[in-house]
Amino acid sequence: MLILIVLIAAIFGIVGFRSHNFQQYLAAEGFRPSLSKTELTSLQKHFAYYRALPPKSQRIFAYRVARFKKLTKFVPRQMNTVSEEMEVLISASAVQIAFGYDDVFLAHFDRIFVYPDQFWSSADQRYHKGEVNPAMGAIVISWKHFVEGYAADEGLNLGLHEMAHAIQLENIIMNDEFGFMNSDDIRTWQQLASSEMEKIRSGETNFFRAYAGTNQAEFFAVAVENFFERPKNFSVYNRALYKTLAQLLKQDP
Repeated sequence: MLILIVLIAAIFGIVGFRSHNFQQYLAAEGFRPSLSKTELTSLQKHFAYYRALPPKSQRIFAYRVARFKKLTKFVPRQMNTVSEEMEVLISASAVQIAFGYDDVFLAHFDRIFVYPDQFWSSADQRYHKGEVNPAMGAIVISWKHFVEGYAADEGLNLGLHEMAHAIQLENIIMNDEFGFMNSDDIRTWQQLASSEMEKIRSGETNFFRAYAGTNQAEFFAVAVENFFERPKNFSVYNRALYKTLAQLLKQDP
């Protein structure tokens, strides 16, 4: 009897410890809907990445969107409120880039500030469309430019760009999500990126826009935009770079 009690306690302890995985399992199998019908309609209507997923993966994606929303505070700026649809779609952008990882929810960045349009940054005295501030644990988004980014697949997507900065920083910030990217893949990426940045700066290539040549962080963010929006063209242009990014993100669109 004592052995049975200990066994039951151990089982419940494991389930409790891995409750996120258990809840995701329930969602994946269709036992527990994660989002409302209205929220799912927003995903279906506005998020091509979600529409392209098979049904079970769609349920997992919806669960992760719901979890990201729960973990994140959305703060309106120069607007009255952040609507339910805004929260769902911005959360979906974060989930999209981290979908290859079961336990990555950009935990350090627990606040997202949403502006209706571009905003003035006192830090560098200019207007921004988006930014990531690790010191504040915040991501800042212009809703107008977020929407424009998902309206066309042209390798220019504000949501993906800012989430790319966030996931790269999340990987090096000391918390429960620290160090999820493979270090060998990171070194390979940095070498390939440096070579590509030299081509951009010299005008040898125009596959990536000129801004990608600014530094490693901006190159990564621009590459992520193209990875999701122009995967076939990206792969043809530089297979090694594309393959390494797919390994870093653990997905291949």
